[in-house]
Amino acid sequence: MIALTAAEIAAATGGTLAGVPAHQVVTGPVVVDSREALTGGLFVALPGEHVDGHDYAPAAVEAGAALVLAARALDGVPCVVVPDVERALGDLARDVLVRLREAAAAPGGSGLRVLGVTGSVGKTTTKDLLAQLCGAAGPTVAPVRSFNNEIGLPLTVLRADEATRFLVLEMGASGPGHLTYLTDVAPPDVAAVLLVGHAHLGGFGGTVEDVARAKAEIVAGLVPDGTAVLNADDHRVRAMAAQAPGPVVLFGVAPDAQVRAADVRLDGLGRASFTLVHAVDGATHERRVELRLVGEHHVHNALAAAACALAVGLDLDDVVAGLSAADALSPHRMHVVDRPDGVTVVDDSYNANPDSMRAALKALAVIAGRERRSVAVLGEMLELGDEHRTAHDAIGRLVVRLNIGLTVVVGEGARAIRDGANHEGSWGDEVVLADDVDAAAAFLADELRAGDVVLVKSSYGAGLWRLGDVLMGADA
Repeated sequence: MIALTAAEIAAATGGTLAGVPAHQVVTGPVVVDSREALTGGLFVALPGEHVDGHDYAPAAVEAGAALVLAARALDGVPCVVVPDVERALGDLARDVLVRLREAAAAPGGSGLRVLGVTGSVGKTTTKDLLAQLCGAAGPTVAPVRSFNNEIGLPLTVLRADEATRFLVLEMGASGPGHLTYLTDVAPPDVAAVLLVGHAHLGGFGGTVEDVARAKAEIVAGLVPDGTAVLNADDHRVRAMAAQAPGPVVLFGVAPDAQVRAADVRLDGLGRASFTLVHAVDGATHERRVELRLVGEHHVHNALAAAACALAVGLDLDDVVAGLSAADALSPHRMHVVDRPDGVTVVDDSYNANPDSMRAALKALAVIAGRERRSVAVLGEMLELGDEHRTAHDAIGRLVVRLNIGLTVVVGEGARAIRDGANHEGSWGDEVVLADDVDAAAAFLADELRAGDVVLVKSSYGAGLWRLGDVLMGADA
């Protein structure tokens, strides 16, 4: 974080000083985990359902933290006391970003640009791609993992300093008003909306239209004259152009998209290549992109990242080279490993909704082809509300249509996947129901053989990421 005095932090958060002089300077990072506290930093004592950060404030100070953001005064601990610690964290990030933008706009400043990414599917991958593109062009700050909520986003903003040229933010939402809050903390100069799908339906109100209204909040939250980067192939996203305060850039395969993919191909490993067509100022430029990411669905993620990068002035050739060299940075997201025993594991277990589940299953079918057995290990998709059973049933039917060789359904919450497969015509031992992750791991240890391609996919809360770790580290 940029250097701030305790008095400045108190002013930004509406807090009061307790046990600390006004001139005390914070120069280190802002953390919410006392084990990560460093000399001169700020420890944010978040209250939790099971753990209260206030209990760990003394340890954070002992580790070097210069100040604690707290909801109450603590004996012997230098504090800024605020009514709501989480809100204060957002207030501090907002204040710091205003300061950074003022410095960036001054002569010799960094020219800081803030880029936001949201959507029901693909946020983290797109964020990772965009971070790599921007990182090659100048100092860039982007979230670690999926820091995309009311805590993670401010923490990411607070990692920026006067040298930062690009601040890439992933903006998640599980209900209406969430993106309005995030964009109030960090209004983007460029905001991308990837897809409106069935993620978190229960929190949004129960319909895809409710999701669309909530996702559109990022467009409404752009800075004046900010650029909206919208998926031309999703009519709900395309319609958000009406709310854009400035330029609109469409991406996709639609013929009117300014950043478009043509001649999409998949190799034997499921990696996509395409011709990136960039239409600008009455001219059309074409370049070939060879992605290293697995799955055709990553074409849209790459297009979104390219459109954002081009919108902040990056060169087309640099964007194409960056996309072709980019890797998947976040764990459990279409991470492919060829084990020594001849089994290929595709770990996409970080999260799941009907859209991402369909994309992952199609990628599995492509990778396995006709020569190898495809094995889908599927867990529950959470937060689907009233559509929970029908959504899981539909995935089971898709498994049969894709001719997946073996499907292991993990947990009672995912049982409808098996039911859907049976109704679609699955028979014999093609679909197996395992009680939990341990049971699935034991079954797969005996069942997998050389040549198998195994996909692991579920919502994070279903816990299949643990199975992904086991399969990735399994001995030959």
